Amino acid sequence: MLKILRIALAFIVVTIAVYSLVTGNHGLSPFMLFFLSLMMIVMGISEFKAKRQADALTCFTVSVFVLFVALYTF
Repeated sequence: MLKILRIALAFIVVTIAVYSLVTGNHGLSPFMLFFLSLMMIVMGISEFKAKRQADALTCFTVSVFVLFVALYTF
């Protein structure tokens, strides 16, 4: 289930990024960053389940930073 959720979130992030690049409308960037943060949380959970705590901690740290940037740009 985590793999499907990760793929769905990655698709949302890529779709918003391509839309922003094609149209020049960067108003959706905070939403893209929010979904990217969610994707990093899901990746951290899957890494934690695979007993790779260092990678999980890195994913969670990046997620917190990206979420902070997303909230700051709103």
